[in-house]
Amino acid sequence: MDKKKRKKMFAVFAAVILACFIGSLAVRSGGSGESISEMMRDAVLHETNKISLFGLTEVNPSLISAYVVTTLIFIFSLIVRIFVIPRFKLVPGRFQTVMETVVSFFDGLAKSNSPHLNGFLGAYLFAAGVYICIGTLFELLGVQAVTTTGASISLPAPLADINGAIMMGCLSYLVIMSGAIAVNKLRGVGLTLKEFSLPVSMSFRLFGALLSGALVTELVYYSPALSYGLPVLVGVLFTVLHALIQAYVLTLITALFYGEVSEPKIKK
Repeated sequence: MDKKKRKKMFAVFAAVILACFIGSLAVRSGGSGESISEMMRDAVLHETNKISLFGLTEVNPSLISAYVVTTLIFIFSLIVRIFVIPRFKLVPGRFQTVMETVVSFFDGLAKSNSPHLNGFLGAYLFAAGVYICIGTLFELLGVQAVTTTGASISLPAPLADINGAIMMGCLSYLVIMSGAIAVNKLRGVGLTLKEFSLPVSMSFRLFGALLSGALVTELVYYSPALSYGLPVLVGVLFTVLHALIQAYVLTLITALFYGEVSEPKIKK
């Protein structure tokens, strides 16, 4: 494509974007939707948009997301273990290379930060990192669900709910404590309990990072002047960055504290 055609296409694209922007400024946003404060409050507390769980009780949308993500990961893992791993070759293909790279990354993270005890740690870091990453990217699919009030919503990331983030933080803390007990017995419990604020900090760091991306995207969608093209860029950018960064941060913190408390203490 020559330069003249490129310039012409760019001019047409810029004209369309400019026309949409001017139109958004000229047209008032109508409807009786919820206010921005109500939208942000529900994004944090999930008090309004509930989903029926098999008609038994009302739950937060993030719980449904957690069930879906867990099921997908389990089925994918089962298929890979039964049909793919037995066919791995000495010279890896693309899929095998990707799998080995991811596993080696978390295994190296465990060995470099916990040289004394790292077998189970590597497996946990891999599971936690994959769950955080895939769970965060899940919201990009825009899977729709119907609330108990009849409204249609997109399922959020599982860890966008404070309950899910707290459970991930507490589970990581229990893994750290298990390493301390395995090496230092009852003394390891005391070593771990000294870091009593660790599960709280991990939980709220994870929750705050994922929630901030969701709120920024919602704010962009809420403004008619910014609702053309920009929400897609903002949503994808924040989601992908948070998926990678938070998976790395939580697994790194877990590995660091696990290595610290599982180090054998010399009795004086």
